[in-house]
Amino acid sequence: MRRTSTVISSAVTILVAAFGLVGCGADAPQPAPAPPARSTPAGPPPAPAAAPLPPPSALTDVLYRLADVNVPGAEKTEFVEEATNADTEALDRFGRALTDNGYHPMTFDVADLAWSESDPGNVTATVIARTPVGREGGDFTYPMEFARTPDGGWQLTHETAELLFALNAPAAPAPPR
Repeated sequence: MRRTSTVISSAVTILVAAFGLVGCGADAPQPAPAPPARSTPAGPPPAPAAAPLPPPSALTDVLYRLADVNVPGAEKTEFVEEATNADTEALDRFGRALTDNGYHPMTFDVADLAWSESDPGNVTATVIARTPVGREGGDFTYPMEFARTPDGGWQLTHETAELLFALNAPAAPAPPR
């Protein structure tokens, strides 16, 4: 029997030692570490203050220069986005056509200026071309888009100029005489 009591005593000692060591630890289990703080996105950064639209005269000045028969086509290329020397004839034709058909001097007004929705930095406007007093045909309106130049000026976008001047169209043959 002595042997049984020694085995039981040894088993109890092992159990007490095992549980006793566990009891020497912290009284309560340590909570899991808090997850790292996640910052919630604050949304998009605030939009910068909108730049002011150009004054209407900045856009009409472009049109007056393009319509002026006294300004050579080579000097008009700076008023059309991506224009090259190959476009000078078409730019010259515009002013000549206005004069030849009695539309010179034409006046221009712009209305409904807005920043372009498709090309940030560009401005859209409704241009009102006014025919000279006494000229039949009346005024007409045309939507146009203008791009800012590197020096802060304005010019017609290539797409608007293409529609208005038919830049890539060959020159019309001279009428028979």
